[in-house]
Amino acid sequence: MRMIEWRKEKNFLRVDKPLRLDRARSLGYKAKQGYIVVRARVRHGGLRKHRLKGGRKPSKMGISKITMAKSTQRIAEERTAKHFPNMEVLNSYWVGKDGKNHFYEIILVDPVHPAIMKDPKINWVGYPPHKRRVLRGRTSAGQKGRGLRYKGKGAEKVRPSIRAHNGQGK
Repeated sequence: MRMIEWRKEKNFLRVDKPLRLDRARSLGYKAKQGYIVVRARVRHGGLRKHRLKGGRKPSKMGISKITMAKSTQRIAEERTAKHFPNMEVLNSYWVGKDGKNHFYEIILVDPVHPAIMKDPKINWVGYPPHKRRVLRGRTSAGQKGRGLRYKGKGAEKVRPSIRAHNGQGK
């Protein structure tokens, strides 16, 4: 029933309180000024392409096994950040899906709010290196997508970044 209502609502809807309070708090949410929670909607489904009519090997058709470089969670975070330009994305978590969409709740922080600037546990979000952090893959979902959850054998080419290691960032 919940999804039916969510489908009719706006794509980025500010909610009064998190749906999963335990998860939000574990990701850094506090019920105080300067923090907001936004429910975002992103399409879901495979990326199967139309079958080509020209002659080629079936394995080279490029129809199946095509995956996104970014997860839908990262896409939701980035779109939300663009919708709320004065806020920084702290983190996000999954809240549901239906046949067409994934729904995520994104925790946003206002870096110049006095309550945030005074709090030593969160005021780092206003420092220059953290500006637009979500667009550079610095959130939890972003780090996962960049392969930074792994260390050691098999993960030699992910640090400091994939582009920096392959020599393409010159």
